[in-house]
Amino acid sequence: MQQQISVITLGIEAIERSRDFYTRGFGWKPVFENDEIVFYQMNGFVLGTFLKTALETDMGRSGLMQPGAFSLAHNLAREEDVEPLMRQLANSGGRILRPADKPPHGGFRGYVADPDDHAWEIAWNPFWQIDAGGHVIFGL
Repeated sequence: MQQQISVITLGIEAIERSRDFYTRGFGWKPVFENDEIVFYQMNGFVLGTFLKTALETDMGRSGLMQPGAFSLAHNLAREEDVEPLMRQLANSGGRILRPADKPPHGGFRGYVADPDDHAWEIAWNPFWQIDAGGHVIFGL
């Protein structure tokens, strides 16, 4: 079986508020949107933001809005890009959870929550390469 992720879908409360965070904060462009969902083409997969009520109906499951024990990560090619992106995300409706600092394992990272409290690690890792297509290549 091929190791891949096709789509990651985040439950959200408000389309406009979420779209502002992702389009103004990260600068991402939607590839599809309607009254319930916005899709962003990523490097090898699609990120969806889906109204919580519609996602619950789609899954046949309720009570989805508690953020889980996970974080998403956006790695950058340069250390000096971490803090400016974190500020831009905070100015676009996000909230800084942890200011950027140097973790014991190396690199530079901080955490920002999107408007629906999904945690994003904004990071630079000197041991990982990012190719021209934005793919992170794990390496130590």
